[in-house]
Amino acid sequence: MEMDKKIKLTKDINVTELDGEKVMVDFETGKYFIIKGCGNDIWDMLGNEISPNEIIDKLLSEYDVSREECTQSVMDFLGKMEEYNFI
Repeated sequence: MEMDKKIKLTKDINVTELDGEKVMVDFETGKYFIIKGCGNDIWDMLGNEISPNEIIDKLLSEYDVSREECTQSVMDFLGKMEEYNFI
């Protein structure tokens, strides 16, 4: 995935918030997912077109983490979102 390429959610997923976690159901596949922590922030950012670099910069302004660790976590998360055809 290119770091400057704009991405966004492309699939309509039923999302419910429970105790700071997002519980999502993909009725098309019958799978469900739970997102917590900064994954919630990334998910919310994907509502609009945004690049991985922009996500990383926003997270770095909110969390005390190294750029390397943040980049790895964001790219892992986005990789899963791409694998499930959410983005």
